[in-house]
Amino acid sequence: MKKIVLSLMVIALGFSSIAQEAVGTPEQLAQFGKTTTYVVLEKNPLLMYNQIIKETVKKHWTITPVEFVTFSTNEFEEARMDENKSFLIMHQGFYEKDKTKAKYQFLDVILGGKYEYERDMPVLATVPVSYVDVEEESYAYKLGALCHFLQNHIELTKAHPELTSKKKVVKHYYKNITGNIQDKTLYITKDVLAKNFKSMNEIKALYPYKVELVEQDTVLKAIDAKNTDIVFVHKVGPEGGRKARCFNTIVGAADAQLYYFNHHMISDKMPEGLSKKDWKKLGKAKKK
Repeated sequence: MKKIVLSLMVIALGFSSIAQEAVGTPEQLAQFGKTTTYVVLEKNPLLMYNQIIKETVKKHWTITPVEFVTFSTNEFEEARMDENKSFLIMHQGFYEKDKTKAKYQFLDVILGGKYEYERDMPVLATVPVSYVDVEEESYAYKLGALCHFLQNHIELTKAHPELTSKKKVVKHYYKNITGNIQDKTLYITKDVLAKNFKSMNEIKALYPYKVELVEQDTVLKAIDAKNTDIVFVHKVGPEGGRKARCFNTIVGAADAQLYYFNHHMISDKMPEGLSKKDWKKLGKAKKK
């Protein structure tokens, strides 16, 4: 499968621009609506991802009919030429010229058709899931919201044909980021807490709104129930403290709307997870 190479401009624009790398044309988006989406499973049948993505798509994918498949290279080469097929597929990606050489996993929606090379296939939506080689448990419970986000992005670009480039899409997301996080309960899990926080009291001193430390399963239940009162943190980090980027995004459990996003380089002063700077920003957020 192909590798996605992201430019340094994407880094400068932050998490939102990673998530909005793809912009389909009106013709491509119209064609997508006529397709069956093939959810591509990993070849290793023992991977948790295969079972989780099946359950997730059945609950949360509504934009097109779906089929579940495991392709060999030759089978995919044949299937991708069919304009009546689209694909929900996990890809690896990296930042061009990134000195850390970090690799990420992205969940993509790509469109089939008579494209000479796989790299030419239109990517209609993509969202960062995790660093490569992190444990599946770190992201599996969030896949429902990420699938919802991908569908939102496709609907957005379909409704706004003037969003013809990733730069315009990023500007749109910044301008229309969901407000009023103060009215929600923010769920955080242990893995999104920076190690320099010793207690929830330190967080509540910076963020005077409703926040709860919960297990991953509690977040999953909120996503599956489409709980409008809950937002949660989608962190993309190396899960090991090495010097790399950490992306922190706050997402609505019910609708995958974005409430906050930021990123930083991991260091001793700025460990992986939501930093004091993030909590201060969140605590000072004004209602829209």
